[in-house]
Amino acid sequence: MERGQTRQRVEELEFCLYQRAIHPELFRIDRVKRIEQSRYHAEIWVAGLAHVATVQCGDQILTELIAEDTELLPKAGLATSFRFRGERDHAQSFNDGMKYILSTQVERMTPQLFPATHRDYVHYAQNRELFVSFDDWTHDGLAPFTFIDYDARDHEFHVHAFHAFPEELTLLKTQSIFEVGKPRITPEW
Repeated sequence: MERGQTRQRVEELEFCLYQRAIHPELFRIDRVKRIEQSRYHAEIWVAGLAHVATVQCGDQILTELIAEDTELLPKAGLATSFRFRGERDHAQSFNDGMKYILSTQVERMTPQLFPATHRDYVHYAQNRELFVSFDDWTHDGLAPFTFIDYDARDHEFHVHAFHAFPEELTLLKTQSIFEVGKPRITPEW
C-alpha cells in the first residue's frame, strides 16, 4: 500500500534519512515541488500527513522522509531513523561537504488551544503552494493538513514542515537544513 493513503497518526510516523533517492511509487503523492539552484536541485513531495524532501548536489543525494509503516522502505542507504517523541535534534555530516541538521517537535495542545493554532496555520498556509488539507479526515470541524515551506539558498536548502492531527490535538513540526558545502576554490596559476 502506498504511504499517505490512509488516516495517519503521529505515533505511527517515523523519520528516516537516506543517502539515496527513494522511488516515488512507494507513496501516494499529493503535491510536488522541484527547486533548481546553481549548486544543487531539490524536490519535495507531500504524501498525506507526511513528506519526502530530496536534495542532490553532484553525485551526493540526501533524502529526508517522514512516513508510516517503514518496513517496506529500503534499508540500503539508510543513514538514521527514529520515531517522533517530544523534541529532538539531529545533525549528521557526509562526504563531499554535505551536512544535514534537523529539529523536530511533537506539540500536543489542549482542546482550547488547538483550534486557534490550527486556524492560524491554515490562514497563513492556504495560499502557499505546498499546503494540502485532508478534508475527508476532518475531526470536530478541523481538517488535518500538511504545510511545507522552504528556503532555497546558495549553499543550503531549508525545509519547514507542519503536519496537523486534529483528532490528536497535535502538530508535528520539523525544520531541516541541507548544507551542500562551500564551493572549492581552485588556485589560478
